[in-house]
Amino acid sequence: MASGETLDAVRESAQTINDVTTYACVGTVALITLDSPPVNALGSAVRQGLMAAFARAAADPEAHAVVLACAGRTFIAGADIREFDAPDPDAPDLLEVLAQIDACPKPTVAAIHGTALGGGLETALCCHTRVATPSAKVGLPEVALGLLPGAGGTQRLPRIVGAQTALEMMVFGKPVIASRAHEIGLIDAIIEGDLLEGAIAFAENAAQSGPPPVPVRERSEGLSLPHDAELFARFRADNARAFKGYQAPENIVRAVEAAVTLPFEAGMRREAELFQELFTSRQSAALRYLFFAERQTARVPDLPADTPRRPIAQVGVIGAGTMGRGIAMNFLSAGIPVTLVEQDEAALERGVAAIRRTYEISLKKGKLTQAKLDACMERLQSTLNMADLGEADLVIEAVFEKLALKQEIFARLDGIARPGAILATNTSFLDINAIAAATSRPGDVIGLHFFSPANVMRLLEVVRASATSPDVVATAMGLARTIAKIPVLSGVCDGFIANRMMTPRMDAAQALILEGPLPWEVDQAIVDYGFAMGPFAMLDLVGLDVIGWDPATSTSSTVTQVLCETGRWGQKRQAGFYDYDEMRRPTPSPVTEALVREFQSRAETPPRPFSDEELIERLLLPVVNEGARVLEEGIALRASDIDVALVMGYGWPPATGGPVFWADTLGLGNVIAGLEAIGETPAPLLRRLAEADATLHTWPEAA
Repeated sequence: MASGETLDAVRESAQTINDVTTYACVGTVALITLDSPPVNALGSAVRQGLMAAFARAAADPEAHAVVLACAGRTFIAGADIREFDAPDPDAPDLLEVLAQIDACPKPTVAAIHGTALGGGLETALCCHTRVATPSAKVGLPEVALGLLPGAGGTQRLPRIVGAQTALEMMVFGKPVIASRAHEIGLIDAIIEGDLLEGAIAFAENAAQSGPPPVPVRERSEGLSLPHDAELFARFRADNARAFKGYQAPENIVRAVEAAVTLPFEAGMRREAELFQELFTSRQSAALRYLFFAERQTARVPDLPADTPRRPIAQVGVIGAGTMGRGIAMNFLSAGIPVTLVEQDEAALERGVAAIRRTYEISLKKGKLTQAKLDACMERLQSTLNMADLGEADLVIEAVFEKLALKQEIFARLDGIARPGAILATNTSFLDINAIAAATSRPGDVIGLHFFSPANVMRLLEVVRASATSPDVVATAMGLARTIAKIPVLSGVCDGFIANRMMTPRMDAAQALILEGPLPWEVDQAIVDYGFAMGPFAMLDLVGLDVIGWDPATSTSSTVTQVLCETGRWGQKRQAGFYDYDEMRRPTPSPVTEALVREFQSRAETPPRPFSDEELIERLLLPVVNEGARVLEEGIALRASDIDVALVMGYGWPPATGGPVFWADTLGLGNVIAGLEAIGETPAPLLRRLAEADATLHTWPEAA
């Protein structure tokens, strides 16, 4: 077996195949190493290198076995998605490369560390065996892009692990850890020590004493496991809710059905048909667009890459309510100590207890260890004294949405926080410039708008006020990644990006129920479009009494006001727009229906039925229109940021790409006509882009 010193010498003397691939012999084992930072993606250079290196290994008389390994922090982490729509015509496609690996007559071993995902795992499946470090993860997550594994994954994986496990891995797309992969036969050995040494020893043993290598495509142990029609029918039925609105899961099921019923080559042809059907679909185009859009949000054009960032080692959170404690958990979970401040002892104790309870729920679900829970709680300090925030690097205010209250808190913080500390507000709508003006250091003030529940929702709107310093913006954008959030930069306006854009949907919903539809009919149209719930179910969930209703000024002039006046505040009262049983399951309410019909009878025009298409246009086209205004005003940096914000913050169906991408699939001319038909004035940006035959989702490039 090669020693570490020997391997170092081999690396230094390795032959260069191309810029990202080297070839060396370690005794009788050919070592092929890929080094294409950051994640060894299967771009054109990697594919060319693999093709040439395996051809050399097959022909090398000194090589009796082959090890495929990767330098850097990971094995092949997937395909280069940028090439999906613009493949390199001079490079072999992935299927050609994998056919070359698959046909190698010598034992081949994939040495996996980090992650082997998508095309990376499909590459490893073309090797005869796979070994991995204990920390490695493997998976086929193409479903997240609206695709299926299109390089043999749907055909090879079931031949090892069986149809049921293959379906679970591909339909849900979650990577599995090395130990689990070893249990199901996907990984042949876990290497505890040096991965390369272990892989080379494994390959030597296979060459010397093992039987002739059998390609995965010829293996059948997985096919001996249950795979009858009942299995597939049950899988579809059990996951019907998760499948709803998505094409890729069903195509994956069909591909696995082909794997267990057809010869390998016929199954590969079926996989190719099903992959192409998805690849050319609008849904996959939307999901691939979101994949890149999500990675674009952290790029701020007017912030140089070398903009300094302030160190954040201690965080203060003011307010131990639902938002405050959720915000605190983000930092605790990321290893950053938090001081939680409240003005009332009982409220503080409730907040701390709720944080512990939430962690304990994760513990029971196996998402958290006891040691991690204990460590998170040890990082939490609670106090009734705001002066205890004097050493914090970042203080986040999360109190009631009252401007005067927030200004008072920031004025106090101005005299408490150390110089250079970042002062952030979690306001959802209020003017951050007015909040910053309450301090003598407006450059240190920024908005960090978390979405509820703050410890779960991935969106973080970073709101740059007029005086916010560049290094504060850079720090906030980077910190979002530290706490596993997707940052979207916004300017100051009422509601920022997400809340501002979704306000017209709620306004439209309230107007619609005066014209004929009932609340549950409006909700159903939205759910059929792809949202998890409609606007009225959402109001019931949040609580009708906490969205601006004031009993002192209520005038019975709207349906919502009357519901509030009669104590129908939503789920917490088992009555709102809907009636709820003890499990909070909703049913249409005859009380609400009678109330809505009464308001409809007072309207100037008689109520009429609306088609689902009409409802969607009334509800969602105004959202698109508001998005165009947000872009024109410079509130959002780019149109794709808007889509990310609405998908991550409001659950806009990812399969549509978000409101802006969806508008382009309708055609901007149709959007404009639809807006005019419902009495809305189209934003000037929409007209300019439509006249130029340009798209909105690529703005500002399309402008």
